[in-house]
Amino acid sequence: MDKPVQNKVTDDLDALLDIFPPYIKAPLLKQADISDLLEVILDLGRQPEARFPKREVILEKREVEEADIDYVVARISKFGDDNRAGIERTLHRISAIKNRRGRVVGLTCRVGRAVFGTIKFIEDLIQSGKSVLLLGRPGVGKTTMLREAARVLADTANKRVVIVDTSNEIAGDGDIPHPAIGHARRMQVTTPSLQHAVMIEAVENHMPEVIVIDEIGTELEAMAARTIAERGVQLVGTAHGNTLENLMMNPTLSDLIGGIQSVTLGDEEARRRGTQKSILERKSPPTFDIVVEIQERDRVAIHPDVGTAVDALLRDAPPSTELRSMSANGEVKIEKVRVEKTPEVKGKRTPKETKTIKLHLFGVNRSRVIQIAQEMHVKLDIAENLRGATMLVTSKNHYRRRPQKIRDAEAEHIPVYVLRGNTPQQIRQFLSTLYATKESEKPDDFQSAINEAEEAVEQVTESGESIELNPQGSYIRRLQHMVAQRNDLNSSSKGRDPNRRVRIFKERMR
Repeated sequence: MDKPVQNKVTDDLDALLDIFPPYIKAPLLKQADISDLLEVILDLGRQPEARFPKREVILEKREVEEADIDYVVARISKFGDDNRAGIERTLHRISAIKNRRGRVVGLTCRVGRAVFGTIKFIEDLIQSGKSVLLLGRPGVGKTTMLREAARVLADTANKRVVIVDTSNEIAGDGDIPHPAIGHARRMQVTTPSLQHAVMIEAVENHMPEVIVIDEIGTELEAMAARTIAERGVQLVGTAHGNTLENLMMNPTLSDLIGGIQSVTLGDEEARRRGTQKSILERKSPPTFDIVVEIQERDRVAIHPDVGTAVDALLRDAPPSTELRSMSANGEVKIEKVRVEKTPEVKGKRTPKETKTIKLHLFGVNRSRVIQIAQEMHVKLDIAENLRGATMLVTSKNHYRRRPQKIRDAEAEHIPVYVLRGNTPQQIRQFLSTLYATKESEKPDDFQSAINEAEEAVEQVTESGESIELNPQGSYIRRLQHMVAQRNDLNSSSKGRDPNRRVRIFKERMR
């Protein structure tokens, strides 16, 4: 890794420029830094805009009309269920904004680039045979690195690599994959909701040594990833989130790093550890062995042992991290971050204070959050600005727009929790995830529900009879389903909220 690395970039930029009307293409070609173009934004009734790494420019004073959008749409592939399209044999991505009637009223035309050499500073990790998860904010280069990882594993390491390409972002649009993936094979996905099924199909039908998957974002996909890893297949993927801590706070994806559960210790054990009686622990071995946090295109932070890192964070201790960066001339620098132990007071072990969670709400109904917290007997600590916050909570709509406050939080490495909706149910689920395992005056409902599921599993295994559990919220029900699945039992939810509950049963012979 001491040899200079020179990145080679191919972007098929002419193919993207050719889809635009002449009045948009002409000013684009006049930009001195056209080779750095990130995306072109066309919104009905607004001026066309081009975005570069450090600036944005209006391309034309006249507003975009329906005919302009139709001009572009006619020159690209059809939009899928995820409202994404492409240009055949290229890596460019065109995303649509549609009105209520399904008419396209906005386009985000993003430049897709194959950058050869971009993973040189983590190539040893990729070729280690261990499963590697790439994290980072949108636009930081996760997919570019994932594509290069697939090529290196297939061509340099001579491994059987299958890419599960949900939106054709890794291997490009069309039936013939882009040369940037080398000899790796590509499986397309008809609709994003079937990504988890194609992941399993890839393993069962094509005997890969490596599965490459972009944007693991649902519980089913996380479960599929664990199934693949347990079969001995290496995984290289990306997930929503910027840091390891983001994943730990995400109930949908925390299983990727082993899952989090509440454990109640006996008095003697709690004193021995110097902790509270109710603590958080990792539930199982991580699906991914290594996590790479992409801070910038030329700088990453690496957790080489995810299990150890998660355990450290749960103890409020900084995990051992390795920082790697690449200079302009391609030289790789490696720096190990030393972990300093918390000093003991007067030679005695003292229980560690619980880390206060200070939430900064952005685009989320504050009064509604406070009201629901009061109903749940949760004491909130809300920060008025980012400076005093340990977590930013925002809505999916706000996060997609990428406003300055979210970019500032990510730059400061403040965890960002994204609510799917600004609804009481979503807020209640979030608060349950964050606070239900904290020590409080009432019994630990979270742990009781998990214990109930585990006891039911034992009874169903022995007797063969189905058992219905007590009603629970959606997040705890998901955990109960996972308890059943890991014990090779079936489960289903029945009833309506607030009485919706999990039923665990054996598969009956037909």
